[in-house]
Amino acid sequence: MTRPVRLIADDYGLAPGVSDAILELIDRGRLTGTGCMTGFPEWEEAAARLRPFRSRAAVGLHLTLTDQVAATGRSSLAPDGKLPGLASLALPVRRGRIDERDVHAELDAQYDRFLKALAGPPDYIDGHQHVHFLPTVRNWLLTRFGASSRKPALRGAPGLPRMDAAAPKIAAVAALAAGFNGSMRRAGFRVMAPLSGIYDWRQPDRFASTLRVAIKTLPEQGVFMCHPGHVDDILRARDPMQAVREVEYTVLSSQDFGDVLDKAGARVMDAGA
Repeated sequence: MTRPVRLIADDYGLAPGVSDAILELIDRGRLTGTGCMTGFPEWEEAAARLRPFRSRAAVGLHLTLTDQVAATGRSSLAPDGKLPGLASLALPVRRGRIDERDVHAELDAQYDRFLKALAGPPDYIDGHQHVHFLPTVRNWLLTRFGASSRKPALRGAPGLPRMDAAAPKIAAVAALAAGFNGSMRRAGFRVMAPLSGIYDWRQPDRFASTLRVAIKTLPEQGVFMCHPGHVDDILRARDPMQAVREVEYTVLSSQDFGDVLDKAGARVMDAGA
């Protein structure tokens, strides 16, 4: 019997080339699903292309509070209409300048855009740059879904960092996520943990080895995040994570990846698992 591994691609909707690559991998059975960024002008078109895959893929909402254009326009969160850098949200001394109501309005807008375009709620929720771990987003999750009997699954914290170059990055994400898994489970959410797939994306060659380790060791309740994509002009204008997306796509679409799965007695998890 093969062991299922949950592989989730972030950033669907960020740019057409990213969405194209993710759909190709879903169609080939190389991904369990994808998380959607719903605030961009191309979102409705991207959602229409994704809609036929909803029965085959886990489709989530990738909450976005950093660096991109705000769906709600100007506010204390986005004074010039653009969402702030992560430090402005994560550091308490700077976070105090932002009205939590404006954060929640932005999250509501992104969630409602998902509902409208995909005619139903997301299968799970996570966050771009892990913003779903922030206290204000935890509050939004509890407020929006606390009384619901059908709560979305949530992406949880990473496990203990490996003793390698990624250890400081993993430890930083784990610190941001402190207490998240337990508090959300007590509130009735299903939490997918541990999180795997964290590495220094400025060193693209690390992706393949990170993926191989996850295939061998990730428990069934865990999730491996990835960021495959094709680079286009829209991506170049929106996000610094570019060439590495092509590397991830190449690895995930390769025969070698299929061979690694077979050798480990593993398979890409089905959407409904």
